[in-house]
Amino acid sequence: MAEQKSIALTFDDGPNTSTTVEMLDVLEAFGVPATFFLVGENITAETIPVVRRAYACGCEIANHSVSHAALSELTPEEILAEVQPVTEQITAITGEPPRFFRPPYIAVSPTVFETVPLPMICGMGAEDYNDAVSAQQRLERWLSAAQDGGILLLHDSEGNTQTVAAVQKLIPALQAQGYRLVTLSRLFAEKGVQPAAQNGVLYSCTADGDAV
Repeated sequence: MAEQKSIALTFDDGPNTSTTVEMLDVLEAFGVPATFFLVGENITAETIPVVRRAYACGCEIANHSVSHAALSELTPEEILAEVQPVTEQITAITGEPPRFFRPPYIAVSPTVFETVPLPMICGMGAEDYNDAVSAQQRLERWLSAAQDGGILLLHDSEGNTQTVAAVQKLIPALQAQGYRLVTLSRLFAEKGVQPAAQNGVLYSCTADGDAV
């Protein structure tokens, strides 16, 4: 029997009380988890219950910086000031420190790699932050990028209804192709990969670390 394929859906720029909630409704309807990369400034008294809901339904919570700044333009001290507070916020909410970091704008540099104390994740995107890209175009781009051990990059930013619509079709389409949808931690574990921090690798697939 062939090994079942696995893939991870990852969402950037939440939490919020609109799109993040709609995305959780979709994920729960299909019974699949995802990984949410949170922006610290969006973690508020109103959105903390949304984070708790995501964690309680099996989703993984990860770090996307305090203010969505381009870290490649910052000093090591400024980089840590963008990373550590969000780690503390997530740990306080879930009781579990985040295991992954996604640099805003995927803006990296040697200093960023040397400074951030978490494995760094990229992923295959579909420009779903651009309203001009339709839900159907997003769906087609993610499906064409799908691969075993792959990481898909999506956005649950407030008002991003086209991605919600696309995900409603993306999940069953991936399942029809034989994929199991899992969290990032489960994806790496299933593929026998231990992602490391400060190793110069930006993971868009579990195999990306093989070059290290």
